[in-house]
Amino acid sequence: MGIYIQLQDIILYSLGVLSTIILWRIFSTYVIRKNTCSGPPEPAGKWPLIGHLHLLGGNKILHHTLGDMADEYGPIFSLNLGINKTLVITSWEVAKECFKTQDKVFATRPKSIVGEVVGYNSRVLIFQQYGPYWREIRKLAMIELLSNRRPDMLKHVRASEVNLFIKELYEQWSANGNGSKVVVEMRERFGDLTTNIVVRTVAGKTYSGTGVHGIEESRRFQKAMADLTHLVGMLMVSDALPLLGWIDTIKGYKGKMKKTAEEIDHILGNWLKEHQQKRKNIGINHSEEDFFHVMLSAMDGNQFPDIDTDTAIKGTCLSLILGGYDTTSATLMWALSLLLNNCHVLKKAQDEMDKYVGRDRQVLHLTLAQLLHGFELGTVLNSPIDMTETSGLTNPKATPLEVTLTPRLPPAVYQ
Repeated sequence: MGIYIQLQDIILYSLGVLSTIILWRIFSTYVIRKNTCSGPPEPAGKWPLIGHLHLLGGNKILHHTLGDMADEYGPIFSLNLGINKTLVITSWEVAKECFKTQDKVFATRPKSIVGEVVGYNSRVLIFQQYGPYWREIRKLAMIELLSNRRPDMLKHVRASEVNLFIKELYEQWSANGNGSKVVVEMRERFGDLTTNIVVRTVAGKTYSGTGVHGIEESRRFQKAMADLTHLVGMLMVSDALPLLGWIDTIKGYKGKMKKTAEEIDHILGNWLKEHQQKRKNIGINHSEEDFFHVMLSAMDGNQFPDIDTDTAIKGTCLSLILGGYDTTSATLMWALSLLLNNCHVLKKAQDEMDKYVGRDRQVLHLTLAQLLHGFELGTVLNSPIDMTETSGLTNPKATPLEVTLTPRLPPAVYQ
């Protein structure tokens, strides 16, 4: 009988298998389902390996797709983007909880191909992993540039650049000669203004009134920053599925990243050399300090010997430029576009400034307010502004913004 399985053994074996199946069903029903339900909702249609990536493709702009998902699943939901579990939030209350109340929990950034190639191997704060280096650089930025003291010290920078912005618009109208409306492309104008304020604050440089060379350098800087914000706002296959990273190469994204990285590094490198040379030869007064000087002083006693000092300085300064450049320009573009499409609101704003400020002086260093107060604004052929959006980190406007303007204040006010 030793070579035959007894009926008793078969029954016991069957009972063991059946018990295992029952226990697994209980576990999957009460434990796995409980854990799944405790997390944020997840859109249906997840595929193996790629997760929800296929839902984010097509011609639809990414933030519109995410907005539609938020309408269906609520202000907080999760997506599987290849190997990455991603939390999507569309509510300012939840964003405040994540990035202010619980900021340490959400401080670590996942590695990204853009951060490695363009962001100095993730030395830019928005790509930096949470740790001692991140904490030290963030503290430095908060104290030296983002504190209440620093904006007061740099108030004259904003005031002088905005005044020059208004003056140049007036001079463009004067050069027209016949006193009629002049057409101005505001994307370029807002880009120049934002560039001058940000670069002057961070690097102590200005492109205002520097002739053709200054204009060319300003355009070069603006193009590099526009390319960078566009790349940062894209979903890269390399980040979701590293084994398929060659797709980004075929599409030309990696080549564009490297070209953008070289351009930005060339610009920042020149600024850094100028500051190092000036610091070495003539020294710097405290009143003349910009953020490059602050970083050079802070890195004298470098407590992170494994990190190249020049790379740390360029990466940190790029963080501040990236945070203040495109967001400001895009906000001005959309605000003016909305006002031009709602002329009654624009007129109401002008009437209110006339009442409280008068028409014999300008509003102080407030870009949009000075523009509305100083000029009668309209659209070409009185047509509505095209509000088409495009992809990117800061939701930029897809088309140029051409406006007509004529001065509405006495000539002496613009001088």
